[in-house]
Amino acid sequence: MELPPPPHEHLLSRPAVSDVDIAEYRRLGAEAAASVAVVCTSWRGRDYAATVSAHLSVSYDPPTLLVSLYEGSRIAAAVTGAGHWTLSLLAAGQRRTANWLASPGSPVEGLMESVEFRRGRVTGSPVIDGALAWFELETTAVHPAATHLLVVGAVVGMGERGAGQPGEGPLLHYGGEYHRLA
Repeated sequence: MELPPPPHEHLLSRPAVSDVDIAEYRRLGAEAAASVAVVCTSWRGRDYAATVSAHLSVSYDPPTLLVSLYEGSRIAAAVTGAGHWTLSLLAAGQRRTANWLASPGSPVEGLMESVEFRRGRVTGSPVIDGALAWFELETTAVHPAATHLLVVGAVVGMGERGAGQPGEGPLLHYGGEYHRLA
């Protein structure tokens, strides 16, 4: 019995994607609401962080998460270099933190000086204070995908915001803007 070609093989022969197609893809993709999170790591004596909305739970047994990072970014280099990272799920009131860490021109030195955080107990990577939930991860796989890297991590620590905190919901990204649940 002959096996079918690998699923990625047909992609090699596709014509180049036009700027119009890319713009339409981005417009339609903005119709998906996504939770806003911050990926952080410590590498070579420096803290790195970036706002992301492309993350997902891969498995609960064992607990495993995935994040998509732009391949040419500082955070992708730091996460893959360090081999450990955190994912902090932001609360609706953390829009300022999300904006600061999403800025492409953010400084390398002093990036975290205006962000309240603590160190994860297992990895030592920054965990954003006030996040609804947080996860510490050890990288188990990195998969190139177009212009991004899909970084898979095994959860080695996790927690949530303290019970005394206000009942604020998640910060969401929809239609190119931040939103909160009504």
